[in-house]
Amino acid sequence: MFDKSTGEILVDTLSDWGVDHVYGLPGDSINHFVDNLRSSEDRMKFIQVRHEEVGALSAASYAKITGKIGVCLSIAGPGAIHLLNGLYDAKADGAPVLVIAGQVDSTQVGTDQFQEVNLERMFDDVAVFNKRVQSAESLPDITNQAIRTAVEKKGVAILTIPDDLAAEKVKQKVKNTSLIRSQAVVHPDPSNLQEALQLVNEAKRPVILAGKGAKHSREELLQFAEKVAAPIILSLPGKGTIPDVHPYNLGQLGQIGTKPAYEAMEETDLLIMVGTSFPYRDYLPDDAKAIQLDIEPTQIGKRYPVTVGLIGDAKWTLSHLAENSHYQEDRDFIEKCQENMKNWWSHLESIESERSTPIKPQEIMPELQKVVEDDAVLSVDVGNVTVWTARHFRVTNQKFILSSWMATMGCGLPGAIAAKIAHPERQAVAICGDGGFSMVMQDFLTAVKYQLPMMVVIFNNERLGMIKYEQQAIGNLDYETELKDFDFAAFAHTAGGEGYRVEKHEELLPALERAAKSTKPAIVDIVIEDQAPLPGKVTYEQASSYSKYMLKKAFKEQELDMPPLKKALKRIF
Repeated sequence: MFDKSTGEILVDTLSDWGVDHVYGLPGDSINHFVDNLRSSEDRMKFIQVRHEEVGALSAASYAKITGKIGVCLSIAGPGAIHLLNGLYDAKADGAPVLVIAGQVDSTQVGTDQFQEVNLERMFDDVAVFNKRVQSAESLPDITNQAIRTAVEKKGVAILTIPDDLAAEKVKQKVKNTSLIRSQAVVHPDPSNLQEALQLVNEAKRPVILAGKGAKHSREELLQFAEKVAAPIILSLPGKGTIPDVHPYNLGQLGQIGTKPAYEAMEETDLLIMVGTSFPYRDYLPDDAKAIQLDIEPTQIGKRYPVTVGLIGDAKWTLSHLAENSHYQEDRDFIEKCQENMKNWWSHLESIESERSTPIKPQEIMPELQKVVEDDAVLSVDVGNVTVWTARHFRVTNQKFILSSWMATMGCGLPGAIAAKIAHPERQAVAICGDGGFSMVMQDFLTAVKYQLPMMVVIFNNERLGMIKYEQQAIGNLDYETELKDFDFAAFAHTAGGEGYRVEKHEELLPALERAAKSTKPAIVDIVIEDQAPLPGKVTYEQASSYSKYMLKKAFKEQELDMPPLKKALKRIF
C-alpha cells in the first residue's frame, strides 16, 4: 500500500528533479512541509535564511550560476510578501525559480484568516506558473508542471500549498506526468541566414554586441568575430563571455561602458546583436543596419529596428555564420578599435596605480585581482560598485553574476551564499557598496551558521553613491543620500566571521589576502573616497545637467541672499 504524506511526495519529486537544497524560514503555514525536510536532511538541505528576500535572491542567484532551478519557501502572508523582490529579479533575468508558499488550512481559505493573503493574485505578475494545490493526489503532477514550466520558460513557478495538505496521506500513487526533459537546438530560417550573411559580407565596420545569451558560445563567437573583423562589446549581464583583455573585447556599453565601445558604435555600419536585449537606445547607432540573433522570437526588434532577425541557438548560428561568411581582408576598423582599447587600458592603469588616502575606488580592483582565483564566482551588488567592478575588474574565467534588469540593491551577499552552496570548492566573492550590503547584512549570519567561507568586499563611502550621482546628473542637489558610518569589520567579528577595516592603501592587499585565505566568511570594509562613476564618454546632455548641479551647489554654499537672482535661477533651473 502506497502511504506517504503530500509533503514527503513533494520532497521526493524535488529530489527526482535534482534539487538538493531549499532556502527559507519555517513558520506556521509551512511547518508540516518543513518537518518533511527535517526528516530528509540526507538528500534535501534546508538553508535557514534570516529574511525571505535573501532566500529568493539566493535561489535566483543559484539558478544564474548553475542553470538549474533554485527553490525557496515561505509562510503565507508576510513571508510570501518578502519573497517578491528576489522573485522579480529572477523574472527579469530569466532565472528558473520554484516557490513553495504555505497557506492557511484549505478549509479556511477565503475566510480572512490570520496571515491569509490571496497569494495567487499577489504572485500573478511575477510568475510563469502559479497554482494553488487543491488536493494531495494532484501535487506530484502539479509539481512536475511547475518545475518544467519554470525551467523551459526561464521564470518563476509558484506552488501554494495549504499547510494541512502537506500532512495529508495519499492512498495511491498514479503517475500522469513525467520528469523527462526534452531539448532541441533551434536553427534560424535558411532565408534569414542568407540575408544575414549578405549583410555581414557587405559590411566594412561590423560591431558585435553580445549578451548573456552568448555565454555558452565563447569559441564560436570569437571565430566569427575574427573572420569578419568585428570587435565585440558585451552587455553587463554578458560580461565574462570572453575575457576582458581579449584583443577583440571593447568592454561594456552605456553608463558603465568604455570610450572605445561608444566610439565603435558611432562608426559601425552593421550592428550584430547576439543574445541581448540591450535597453539603452541612446548608446546604439542612429541608423545602422542590424542583425539580431536570439532564441526568443519576441526579443527580435524589441528595442532596435533590426534589418534581419535570426531566431535560434547562438552556438549553432554563430558557427554557421563563421563558416559561411567571407574573410574580411580590410582590418583597418578592427585595428583602430584595438588601438583605442589599448589606450583605454593604459588610461585605466594610470588611474588604478594611484596611491591615496582615502582610497579611490578604482585603486581597489588591481589588488582584488591578485587574490581572486580564475574560477571564482563574483557576485556584484548594485550601485557605484557595479561601475567600478565592470570597468576595472578584468574577468578571465570567473563567473560574474548580478541583478542586471531589476538592479536590486542587496543582491551581492545572497549571490555569494548561493555560489558557495553551488560550488563549495570554488572561491565566492561578494563585491558590495555599504548601502547595498546593509540591506541584507543580517544574512552574513547565515554564511557563518552554514560555514560558508567567502569574501565580502565592501566599498564604504558612507552614502548611496549612485543615487547621489543620479541626482547630480539631472541637475539637482543631492538629498538624503548620506549614510551613517558603520564598522562592518567589527560586525563581522561579532557575527562569528572575520573582519578587516581598511583605511589606508598599504592596508588593502594584506587585508584582502587574509580574507581570501580565511576558512570563515570574511568582510573587508574599505573606506573609500566618494567619486562619481563618470561614463567612458560624457554626452553633452550629461555635461549640461551636471553644470546646472554645480551652479546650484555654488550658490547654496555661498548662501546668497539675493531674491531677484534666486528668482532668476528658479526660472532657469
